[in-house]
Amino acid sequence: MFLESYCNNAAGKINFTRQQASDFAKKIADDFNPLHDVDAKRFCVPGDLLFSLTLEKSGLSQEMKFTFSGMVNDGVELIFPDHIESHAAIIDENDKEYLTIDVSGENTKEVTTISALTKAYVEFSGHTFPHILVALMAEKQVMINPTRPMVMYESMSIHLDTLNFHEVNLELATSTLSIEGKRGVADLIFNLMSNGKKIGHGKKHMLLSGLRPYEQSVIDAIVQEYNDKKAKFVA
Repeated sequence: MFLESYCNNAAGKINFTRQQASDFAKKIADDFNPLHDVDAKRFCVPGDLLFSLTLEKSGLSQEMKFTFSGMVNDGVELIFPDHIESHAAIIDENDKEYLTIDVSGENTKEVTTISALTKAYVEFSGHTFPHILVALMAEKQVMINPTRPMVMYESMSIHLDTLNFHEVNLELATSTLSIEGKRGVADLIFNLMSNGKKIGHGKKHMLLSGLRPYEQSVIDAIVQEYNDKKAKFVA
């Protein structure tokens, strides 16, 4: 599909340069999380890129759950499953797991369908910050550490009533943030819509760490820095 520019495939193993992963985050997902910056100390490949490659390799199933268990750095060689019966994992050469996938129901490898869902989900997911998370943090009167913002994508699940669609978009249904000390758990519930009809739903589950009391001026500065970074990139 459109992912060839964002990964390297050799002898059945896939790896990513920092530039490729960062370009995917910014150009495809519209995601300017500093973890995906080329020069980030704690750099990691976007989870949405692993999700997209999984669908391209093994197809789209009616029920899917993706659980992330490790951060992928540049240069790590991953083995993706070509087919998933019910459970599979993305691993490296040492059998370390980075992502587990559970599936059920019908499966399709229809390129148009997979491409439509992939692009719609990645666009939705990339806009988590600041569009959704800032409002949740304001509601709970907590915020991430401005000098070390840590927002980690832990899992995502989707349910589709049908695989017979060629266009789809995601609509946020509800969002919640629960706080435990300096950690937070955010759940974003979304509906999958096609031609004005709901054809499924899903949930994105995220972890926030290093939380502290909310300060509007600090949040404003974080958002401004994020927007300035995006504006500079697209200029």
